[in-house]
Amino acid sequence: MSEKGKLIVISGPSGAGKSTVVFKAMEGRDDLCFSTSVTTRKPRPGEVDGREYFFVDLDRFAEMIKNDELLEHAVYVANSYGTPRKYVEDKLDSGMNVLLDIEVQGARQVAEKKPDAVKIFIIPPSLEELERRLVGRGTDTARAIEARLIRARQEYREADFYDYIIINDDADRAAEELKAIILAEHCRAADRAHYLRDL
Repeated sequence: MSEKGKLIVISGPSGAGKSTVVFKAMEGRDDLCFSTSVTTRKPRPGEVDGREYFFVDLDRFAEMIKNDELLEHAVYVANSYGTPRKYVEDKLDSGMNVLLDIEVQGARQVAEKKPDAVKIFIIPPSLEELERRLVGRGTDTARAIEARLIRARQEYREADFYDYIIINDDADRAAEELKAIILAEHCRAADRAHYLRDL
């Protein structure tokens, strides 16, 4: 691939189904990869270190910040999350499109460092549906679910920062929208102007 990859920033409230949409969009594609974040939170049942997240302790996380090893980092519901800088930049340079699943704070940091990042906000069709999904997951206490819903309302107020909004009422359709956005971004005139110079 001669074209440089696109950095695709995905955000949305916990329970919006972001990971499902991202993985469906990646099926059968070799030009799209999912950046694995670093986190200080404990693994959930079934999660594997290096697959869903790189699980580290607070000391290692602080060391990564100090050494500028993270493209962004933020605290979300009492845990720290970050994106490994070198992994992302190496993939982009090789022509891969890199998807980041990060919250709003982190998305703003990435946009400052990489203004050409494509920012997409994924939400369920309603806050009632979001609550239903969070309860259905069975991984959080009632208090934690309430904290996530409060956070979701805060995130919704910042959604105008994003370039695109995907409503995830059907994961397959939402994944198709995500793929369409990536395709359109690769067709931008600014990215293809060099073809015109050959005339």
